[in-house]
Parts: sequence; C-alpha cells; structure tokens
Amino acid sequence: MRILLVEDDTRVASFIRRGLREEQYTVDVAHDGEQALFLAGTGDYDLVILDLLLPKRNGLDVLRSLRADRVSVPVLILTAKDHPQDKVAGLDAGADDYLTKPFGFEELLARVRALMRRRGALVPTMLKVNDLEMDTLRHRVVRSGRPLTLTNREYMLLEFLLRHQDEVVTRTMLAEHVWEHDFDPLSNVIDVHIARLRRKIDDGFRKPLLHTIRGRGYILQAEK
Repeated sequence: MRILLVEDDTRVASFIRRGLREEQYTVDVAHDGEQALFLAGTGDYDLVILDLLLPKRNGLDVLRSLRADRVSVPVLILTAKDHPQDKVAGLDAGADDYLTKPFGFEELLARVRALMRRRGALVPTMLKVNDLEMDTLRHRVVRSGRPLTLTNREYMLLEFLLRHQDEVVTRTMLAEHVWEHDFDPLSNVIDVHIARLRRKIDDGFRKPLLHTIRGRGYILQAEK
C-alpha cells in the first residue's frame, strides 16, 4: 500500500514516515500544498494523510482540488486544528477521517487500517497465487502454510507483484509504485531485492512463482 503524507513539520513527517514504513507501507512526503497536489496527481496512492496548516496552499484547498478533479483516494486529515467547525469543514470538503494533534501513533495506525478496510471493498486485502498467500491487513505472508519473513521492502515488492499477477511488471513500474519518488532509477537496488525475494518465496518449493522475462521485467505466476 502506498501513502502520501502531507506534513510541513519535518520532524513530525520523519516520525510518521518511519513508523508507517515499519508497517510495510510505501510513503512519499510532501511539505507544502503545491507539492502535495503534484504528487497526488502523478502518483497512484491508496491513502493521503493531510495536514491543514500548510505553506503555499492550505490543506482544505488541496482537498477541495483533489475532489474537484475526482481523485477518490481516501484522505485522513491530521492537524492541530481541533475546533468542531474545523472538523466539519474538513469532512464536508471530502475527508474520510479527521485526527487531531497531538495524537497516539497506535491510533493513527488503527485509523489507517480502518480506511484501508473500507477501500478493501474495491481493493482486495487477501492476495493469492497458487499456494502463496498475503493478508495485507495483518501483514502476513505464507506459502503452503509456512510463514515467510520478509523485510519491509520485500513485502511491498511482493504485494505489488501479487496485485499484478500474471502481468509482466517492468522495473519502471516497480520504481514508481514500490519505491519513493526520489528513487535513483540507475541503481541496481530493484534487481537485488527481486533476487532476495525470489529466494524467500521459491527456494525449497517445487513450483517457482517469480519469473524473469528477459528484456521486459518480472512476472508472478503459477506454473501451468
């Protein structure tokens, strides 16, 4: 799952981003309203966490612009503005939830999970190919009933491949959807992570699932 965090306080943004990444979310950060609109318009996000007190364009303006452009991604407002009228304005502008600062990180995670469950009606949360299964709400991966231990990045990589199973996934697609927007496309990081993931999900099992398509990319597919 990919999240856009819009927060101008760099310390708060770093804290939230670190915690979300530990929960296997891919997180991009925007520090002002204009950058938030640019990233939201060019990225494929599952959730936006939006502060209201932002430079250049405030959070309500960002939210109204997203909804005017029919961007339906769930939005969780996270702000110090705790007056009831502020909450009403945010929800009326199109927010799906509203959390005030200071906040407990466990509550933030619970609200993120709740929004993901609502989105689950459209985006499956149980992913499977052959005997490999992923529960994206519990962050659990098993193959043939055997739990697999993955790093955060390996988990995000596998989730993207599962959501595009039986499709050829290019390195460009992985760079755009699994890594943050400042990823260096010339590095070999993707190839290294693919190799490590392949060992974890295929070694010791009779049928390999992760295949390399030379000159094109990778495909997660059960052998016929």
